[in-house]
Parts: sequence; structure tokens; C-alpha cells
Amino acid sequence: MGSLLGAIIFYIYLMQNRPELLDWHLIELKHEFSTKKLSVVTSFSDYLSLEDKLFEELQQKIYQKPSEKKKYQLIRYDAGSLADPTVHDINWNRSFLLPHDNPVAAVLLLHGLSDSPYSLRNIAQSLHKQGYYVLGLRMPGHGTIPSGLVHSTWQDMAAAVKLAAHHLHQNLDSNQAMHIIGYSMGAAQAVNYALDSLQDESLPRPESLVLISPAIGVSAVAALASWQSHLSKIPGLEKLAWNSIGPEYDPYKYNSFAVNAGDLMYRLTLTISNKLDLLDEQQRKKEFPRTQIFISAVDATVSTSAVIRHLLDRVDNKGSELIVFDINRHDAVVPFLQIDPGENLDLLMNGPALKYRLSLLTNMSSDSLILEERNKAIDNITSSHMPGISWPTSVYSLSHVALPFPATDSLYGSEPDDLYKLHIGLLSPRGERGVLSIHANDLQRLRYNPFYAYLQQRLEKFLLQ
Repeated sequence: MGSLLGAIIFYIYLMQNRPELLDWHLIELKHEFSTKKLSVVTSFSDYLSLEDKLFEELQQKIYQKPSEKKKYQLIRYDAGSLADPTVHDINWNRSFLLPHDNPVAAVLLLHGLSDSPYSLRNIAQSLHKQGYYVLGLRMPGHGTIPSGLVHSTWQDMAAAVKLAAHHLHQNLDSNQAMHIIGYSMGAAQAVNYALDSLQDESLPRPESLVLISPAIGVSAVAALASWQSHLSKIPGLEKLAWNSIGPEYDPYKYNSFAVNAGDLMYRLTLTISNKLDLLDEQQRKKEFPRTQIFISAVDATVSTSAVIRHLLDRVDNKGSELIVFDINRHDAVVPFLQIDPGENLDLLMNGPALKYRLSLLTNMSSDSLILEERNKAIDNITSSHMPGISWPTSVYSLSHVALPFPATDSLYGSEPDDLYKLHIGLLSPRGERGVLSIHANDLQRLRYNPFYAYLQQRLEKFLLQ
């Protein structure tokens, strides 16, 4: 017990010996949506009205206060800075609607944990051009200040998803479908909503789900987060509410990560598992909507194998498909790798028949950067196809955060358009250690998808099936 107590005290010391908390870590915005407000927020229009008040409160409590930034420091909460999202015509931290009078269908977009609606902006605009009625939801706790994720729950987010789904349904004819596209945690919320809609007839059912880097399984270590969160309520131990305290230079994503965020993600995955158990007991696995999933074979944020074990293997819709982006297996890259998912991918391609169609994007050969699409149908018949895409010479794999962003994305792309002056995706710094305010690991992580056009094409084809 003495050793355990000593370890806990040492851990608390390390957690407290981190950067100081700033206003955006400590202030709680009172106009954020939660399930406690469902008595007065009964529609998505009400949700948007409350969101207006929330962003007015954000202006008053954060942006209108004198800046405390250091010289040269880039902070999204410094009014007028390159990272300030409020200076643009559209603040993509907010929920958005792209309507049509007579849409071909409707699409609900759900962003990831610590992200904002910006993360699915490119998909939204493309689908809207094709006639879809698009709703990009800002989920509670997001798009404002990192402290929002100290107080929000997965149930708050799930309630907001239901309000958005009802809104879309009300703007469709009876013969028009609703689809849900979710990224990371938003993918888990999409699955949770789909399961709820099978049990609650008042909820409009989605025709299909598209899940990008889905957070269906997370580390069991997240289960320990709740005790740390409780300790953070002790005066003087406020830093324990944070897994990381980072510089907020990204206009559309928090760099500080609240302990509660990991805890709510863990609890959401447990809830999904329980609801899948119920569906199995009811012998209704075939009723789960057809689902398309895009994942990277290596993902430091979520478990790719859990997507298969905890979702695809547990439902039985023959229209589903899994698209996996392998690592770059070029001879010049492989000697520098310490992780190789090849064995698991071989088991998928060459093992027993699957309940879904599988596509693996991998190098055509070890001396080529050109990709080959290897397909495995439900009847176990395999085929190959050349999709006409290649690895960039400097990229060894995709990443969790890369998939929904094209190379032309103004913020994260390698060939950014001129929408913004801040181009995080172009940062490839060289210099002395300890000079930058941004951690080198953040800059090395791929922020765009060199195969985005392929993803978009597969997604659009899937929605039309």
C-alpha cells in the first residue's frame, strides 16, 4: 500500500508539473447544450439558437479579454490572429446546414472527439453539390474552448445527434433516405444512434452509415480516467483534469485533451457493445444499416482490429464494406518501420469468409509506390484492381487524423488552397530542440489523405447503392 500511495503521489506531482492552465482550460460556458436542457431545447432550431448564445458567451469571456500570449506565440483565442477562426466568413467550429429544396437524400455529419464540423467540411461541400441536404453537427463540448470536454458527456452528444436526425427527417419526403457519416468518435455516435433507432420507432432510421477512422474500441486504460477526474476537483489539483495541456494553435481542433474526454469515449464504446448484445439476443443483426468503413492499418488513436471484432463481426448486413489503407511497403521505407500490420491483413485476405466486402489498398510490389486494390467478396472470391493512386515519396503511412482531409485542404493539406493564411500541413521545421512551442510529434503526424479522391469516390458510390 505504501508503494502504491507513493506511486500515486509521484504521478500527481508529474501531472501538476506541467504548463499552467489558462482561461480556456478553466472557464465553463453556461450556454452549452446538455441533456439537462432538453426541456427547453426540443428541436434542432432550438439547438442552433442556443449555439448562437454559446458563441456570444465565448466572445465575451475569451476573445474580448486582453491577450496573455508570449511574443511570437500563435493562439486561436487571440482575437485577430492567424489561428482565430472567428475572422473568416464561415466559422467551421459551428453547426452548419447546406439545404436543398428537393434533395436526393440527406446526410448527417458527425465529427471526432476534440474536433469540430470543419473535419468533414470537404465531404459536406462535395455531397451538397450533388444534391444532398447536408447537416454538419457541432457536438456539445466542441468548437469553443477545451474546457467544454471537461463537462460534456457522451449522452449530451447523443441527444444532439437525435435532434439533428429529426431535423433532417422533417425535411425529407417519405421515399428519401437519410445517411450518417461519422469520423472517429462521431463514427461511434453514428453506430450508437443506428442501434437506438432499431429499438425506438420514433427515431428516423438511417439508410446507411459511413465510418471514417471509427473509434469503436479504445484502450481499457481509459477506464481509470474517472478517478483522476474526481481528484481534479480538489483545489490545487485542477491540472489532473487534463491528459495533455498543449498550445492552442489549431483553429478547429483542441490540442489540450481532457481526462473526461477519454472516459466518455470509453463509456460510449461499452454502451455500444451492450446494445449490440441486445440486438444479437433479439436476432436482429441483419437489420443494422449497411455500413462502409475507412481505416488506416496503423492508427495510434483507436484500435483498427476492434472495428472488425466489435462491429463488423457482430452485425450481418451483406451490403457492408471495409476499406483498409496499408502502410507504404516500398523497399526504401520498410527498413525504418517498427510496426507491421501485415500478418493481420493477410489473415483477413486469406482467412475464412467474411460478412462484408473487403478492399485492401497496398503497394503493387516492393519496388513500386503505385497502389493496388485487393478485393475479397463475401463469397470469398478475390480480385485486384489498379485505382491509379501512388504513395507520396515522403509518406510511410496514413494516420488517424488524416483520412477526411484532401491534399488541397487549406489548413492541413500539402497543397493548400488560399482559403486561410495558416497552413499547418506545410510545417516541416528543422532547427534546434526546445525552440518551437509545438511538439515535434504533432508536426510529424500526417494531417491529410493523399488518397482522399479515392475515398470520396468510394463514399459517393456507396451512398447511391
